[in-house]
Amino acid sequence: MIYAFVELTVTNPDSFAKYGEKAGEALAKYGAKPAAMSTEPTLLEGPGDAPGRAVLLSFPDREAALGWINDPELADTHALRQASGHCRITLIG
Repeated sequence: MIYAFVELTVTNPDSFAKYGEKAGEALAKYGAKPAAMSTEPTLLEGPGDAPGRAVLLSFPDREAALGWINDPELADTHALRQASGHCRITLIG
């Protein structure tokens, strides 16, 4: 099991809504599931503000996580997320 930590602050709700319609199917393609999520994360330490949303995704393995983010068939889905606002995704493990 490997995890991806997603930090997202939505500035374009329309793009985020469209992403939401496609995200589940894109994640399922690689066996990913949300392990935890919050629309009100609390920053405990470090500079700056907490993101507007935080999601911890679980993937079966590193190859699945990299397949998900690099899949050319999912480029449009990732573009919707990226157009939604400020996003960072960190692979853990």
